[in-house]
Amino acid sequence: MDVRTAIETRRAIKQFDPGHVMTEQEIDALMSLAVLSPTAFNLQHWRFVLVRNPVLREAIRAVSWMQPQITEASLLVVLCADLNAWQKEPDRYWRNASADVREGVVATIGEYYRGRPQTQRDEAMRSCGIAAQTLMLAAREMGYDSCPMDLADFDEVAKLIRLPEGHVVSMFVALGKRVREPWPRAGQLPLDEVVWVDGF
Repeated sequence: MDVRTAIETRRAIKQFDPGHVMTEQEIDALMSLAVLSPTAFNLQHWRFVLVRNPVLREAIRAVSWMQPQITEASLLVVLCADLNAWQKEPDRYWRNASADVREGVVATIGEYYRGRPQTQRDEAMRSCGIAAQTLMLAAREMGYDSCPMDLADFDEVAKLIRLPEGHVVSMFVALGKRVREPWPRAGQLPLDEVVWVDGF
């Protein structure tokens, strides 16, 4: 499947086959693609919690508006963000760069993030959003469907997954095999309502 087809056929699926099991090889392939997603300064802020325990899934569903895809999807990924990734040995993100490039980028990372908690959070959330899209398109190419999700009490979810301090839950992505075709697209706005040139 080419990228265009994956984009055009990706839909937010609500009903998954609860009996379908993804193989370990498929999950590894999917996550190997997800970690190629771009992040600011290559910080790789995302942390992926693969929720497999059925009891834990039920508990997450209970604090997430009882959305069925949480327990019925083959894989539930809770995307989290490490807000402090920028200060955790940042030179390791640039270990393959030349020394002068690495030193310059690492210095810039400190200057950009230090003392700016909103920027730290915003950049990490953006990175999680990009990773979620990568997951969904990669899954589509592999013959799977997906659903990006929120509608959850993320504070409760954080407790359930034992989220470390300095991390936040960004969103969920449910992945699996659809059991019914999605409804027709609800309606896309025309390009002239959403695309502007050189400002509004």
